[in-house]
Amino acid sequence: MAAEGPEPIAAPIHPTVEALIRHRLGEALGGLRGSLEAAMPMLAFVIVWSATRERNLAIGAAAGLTVAFAVTRLVQRQTLQYVLGGVFATALAAFFALRSGNAEDAFLPGILTSLAYLIGSLVSVLVRWPVVGLMVGVADQAAVAAGDPFRWRRNAAAVRVCSRLTLVLVAVYAIRVGIMGPLYLAGNVAGLTISKAVLGWPLWVGAVAVMGAMLLKGHTPIDPDDELVQPVDVGRA
Repeated sequence: MAAEGPEPIAAPIHPTVEALIRHRLGEALGGLRGSLEAAMPMLAFVIVWSATRERNLAIGAAAGLTVAFAVTRLVQRQTLQYVLGGVFATALAAFFALRSGNAEDAFLPGILTSLAYLIGSLVSVLVRWPVVGLMVGVADQAAVAAGDPFRWRRNAAAVRVCSRLTLVLVAVYAIRVGIMGPLYLAGNVAGLTISKAVLGWPLWVGAVAVMGAMLLKGHTPIDPDDELVQPVDVGRA
């Protein structure tokens, strides 16, 4: 019987930095459904309140959608993360709109949030802590459990790729603020409602598509021994 040779080294599941990041982002993003669950109750409130000026009716419309989304998630035994995000966004929008009496003020929190995200995302690239990298780190559940969610930063190529991807987010927030800001100042509720819908998940889907194309185009090799593709010893950590 011939002696067995050394076992071949298995190729890494994710042979490139881009493939690894693509996998991690797929775990971190909520997709179309999550975006709709977060945005639809707020839009329902604005539309009903603008048309009827009935506070209870507008709140009821938003609450009805939220309950429907939550029940569906619970039946399917899935996370309520995005539904709860929609509750917070709707409550904040209702507070601003009902306090001022102007429907357009319901959009002010979202505009200010996008502005903050725009500034924060740009700064994160400049200081080499790109937002997309943080998303990748959070999705690395083994590293998070081991108390090392930032191990991606020890890979210079991963930092560069995540920085380029974060610039796509900067563009998304710039588009939102650049379009919705002037509409808000003009008091254009109809334009704001349409923009909220168009610049919500459709723009997000477009951004994800751009990111996906960037990740598919890139082929930065990753060493099979790199800690990014190695299992984490949670017990030892």
